[in-house]
Formats: sequence, C-alpha cells, structure tokens
Amino acid sequence: STISKDSLKASLLQLECHFTWALLKKHVSLEALEETIYDHIKFLVEYEIRDYNLLSYVNHLKNSNEEGLRNLKKAEEAIQKRHPDEIARRSFVTWGNYAWIYYHMERYEEAQIYVSKVEDSCKKLSSTAHRKIPFPEIYAEKGWTLLRFGRNYFERAKNCFENALESEPNNPDFSAGYATAMYRLEGEAQRHGGEVRPCLQALKRAVELNPRDTTVVALFALELQRLNRGNEGERYIEEGLQKTPDFPVFLRHAAIFYRKKKNLNKAVEILKKALALTPNSVVLHHQLGICYRSKATQLKKTRYPPQEEIENLIQLAIFHFKIVIDKKPVFFSAYSDLAGTYAIGKRYEEAEEIFQKVLQRNDLACDEKQDIYFSYGYFQQFHMKSESKAIKYYIECLKIEQDSSARKWSSEAVETLLKQKIESGLGDATDIGTLGLVHYLNGKKQEALECYEEAIALDPNNEEYLNALAELQLSI
Repeated sequence: STISKDSLKASLLQLECHFTWALLKKHVSLEALEETIYDHIKFLVEYEIRDYNLLSYVNHLKNSNEEGLRNLKKAEEAIQKRHPDEIARRSFVTWGNYAWIYYHMERYEEAQIYVSKVEDSCKKLSSTAHRKIPFPEIYAEKGWTLLRFGRNYFERAKNCFENALESEPNNPDFSAGYATAMYRLEGEAQRHGGEVRPCLQALKRAVELNPRDTTVVALFALELQRLNRGNEGERYIEEGLQKTPDFPVFLRHAAIFYRKKKNLNKAVEILKKALALTPNSVVLHHQLGICYRSKATQLKKTRYPPQEEIENLIQLAIFHFKIVIDKKPVFFSAYSDLAGTYAIGKRYEEAEEIFQKVLQRNDLACDEKQDIYFSYGYFQQFHMKSESKAIKYYIECLKIEQDSSARKWSSEAVETLLKQKIESGLGDATDIGTLGLVHYLNGKKQEALECYEEAIALDPNNEEYLNALAELQLSI
C-alpha cells in the first residue's frame, strides 16, 4: 500500500476517540458492558450516538470489527437525524473509531480517508489547525465513556466534565456527568478510604438544570439519604417513580434507596420490575442478591425463625450472586457476597471454594484485597470458629497500608480477639507478639514496643521479636 503505516499510526494517535482514551479491557467484563449498552439504547434513545460509538469499540475488543463498522454506521445515521446542521462537528469520535477499526483490519486506505476527514473538518471548524479537537461535547463523551469503565476511571471522568463545563457551564448533560462522577468518587472514598469530596452541590445543580433526568434526581436523593436527610430524599424518589415508572436505571437507584431505608420488600418489588425490563443487568442481580440475603439474616434473628422461608431466601440470593460472577468475573465484591451467603446457609465447603477462587486472583486492587481478607477472616472467625486463621487474614488486611473500612474492621476484630485471649490468661508469647505486630501496622510504635518486650520476656530467644524490637527502638 502507498500509505506509510508509521505515519498513519502517528496520525491515528492524534485522534480523540475510544481507541486513544486508554480504556483497558481488564477493568470491565465485555459481555456485561455490551448488555448495559443495549439496555441503554433501548431506554435512553437520546444518547444513541455515544452508545453506538462505544459499542463499536467493545465490538473491536471482542474481535468483531465488522460488527463495529455496522454500529458506526448506526452512529452516523443518528448524527444525520439529530444534528443535520453540524454533522462534521458531531462526527469526530465516530470517524476516529472508523479510522482505527480500518487500521486494525489492515485496510489502510480507508483508515487514511477517515483521518483526513477529521483533520480537514478540524481545520475548517477551529482557528488553531494543529490543536487537538477542543469541542466540549467530545470531553463529555469521553467522560461518560470513562464512567462506564468503572472505578479506576472516575477521577479522569470528573476532569473531562470539568473541561466541558468550562465552555458551557449551563449544559445539563455536562452537569449531570460531572455530578455523577463526583457521586461515584464520594462513594468510593467512603467505601475504601480516601478524601471524601462532597457532591451534594453538584447534584443539586444538575437536578436544577435537568429535572426530567430522573437518574440524576435519584443520585441526589441517595446523597440526601447518605447525609441523614432521607425524608427529603424520599420525596424525590416518589416523584421519580411517577415520572419514569418504567426506566430501569432509575428503578435500580430507587431500590437501593429503599434497601438502605431497610424497606426490603419494597426494594425487592422495584428490582423485580426493573429486571423484567432488563433481564441481563448484572447490577440488578447483585442488588436482588443483597436484598434476599438481608431478609434471610433478619428472619434468622426473630424469635421463631421460619426455617423454610430462610432457606428459600438463601437459595434466591445464591442464584442471583452466581449470575453476577458468571456474567462479570471482575465484580470482586460479589465473591464475598456469595461466599458469605453460603456461610449463612451453613454450606461451608462451597463458601471456602468461592473465597479461594477470589483469593487466587492477581488482578485485585489493594482495597479489593482488603475487603476479601476481612470477609475471609470474618468467615473463619464466626463460621469456621478458627481464631488462628481469622487472625492471620485480618493481619493480611492490615499489611495493606491504605485506609479503608475493611482495614478499620480488621484492626478492631484482631485487637479484640488477641486482647480477650491475653486478658483471660490463655495468651502466650505468640499472641502478645502478634498484638505487637498489629500495633506496629497501625503506626502505634510505643504500644508495639511494649508488646514485643513482653513477648520476649516469655520467649527470650525468639529471633522475630528480637529483630522487631531492635527495628522499633531505632525508629522511635
């Protein structure tokens, strides 16, 4: 071919599209993502351009480039229908994806045609010919795409929407994206530790700009509930149920609201309705599993627990959690959910098997590992009645230095276990030394020092404690 592959590649890397946004396949389950996009197109037709563009990239990741081209064609048709007066301006991402897919199919002439289309339109539309495409809606499309790829991308998504809002501060779509990213970031910070940046103002603004967007309205209500203003929040949820009674994304958030309010029956009823509309939604299956498991645990605490009903609820929870893991193997918290449910049903071997499956994965983030170590420690302590194994896994969690709820719980659990043993007179040098390690991992050097001295008094030749003590004395 007359086109130089290298110069083509250099031009391709300049494009703004899914192929240049550093979206990694390992962070998503392509099957589950594809399902969500189809559901989205079905229920939110106004975003079909964005959805078809993303779908073409997912097709490419699944090695179906032909299918990718078909979806780009659909994106083009939608652009002609929705933006007949600004086709070029609205086509940059679509053309960029075309160019990349043709490049991967080794159809270099066609790839070059699309690269040229982008470059020419860019020159026509922007005074600065060689600058990257500076249109706010591209930042927004990038932001929404990043949100779809999960928690590793929320910070970048927030920055994209901030950039878009600089040009159009009153744009409802950009505002909704920014608020959503802020809401997700706050949720992450609360679950896993980190700086909590309040998102109430951003959500309130998004609701003012677009009161018809019940997704944002629902997030606003959930945020009010998070701030102990649940009664205020519930009014918004009830309004949303009136406005969009058949919109699964809203229904999912409404169900979470009622679950957190401890109204599990209402949550289940709403989730079933949403699942009937989008039967393959992983998030809905996960939420249903949580509700059934909570109902089972509640009934177990009653005076005369109805065994059969409890069994049935446990079965239902297991059924839904299994679907989640099956459809989305990277949904790591669902493994603990499933294992914990087996444990409640006294099916310990199956619980152990699920824990081992996730403990052996090497693609967990630090905070996900902490969650699993804590859950497994809890399982060992309360279900298997093995304090030694529980202590071992709580400490594994503490060894990961990141602050998180799981780390805090592990710390409290292991301290309580060790102190009970020591104070009841059953503790030996190992227990006192282990408590020293716990203090050390929590940055309490003075307490750690005292524990190691005590352990050495009981076990004078223990290398491990002698070394730890020496190290501590140097650092204090």
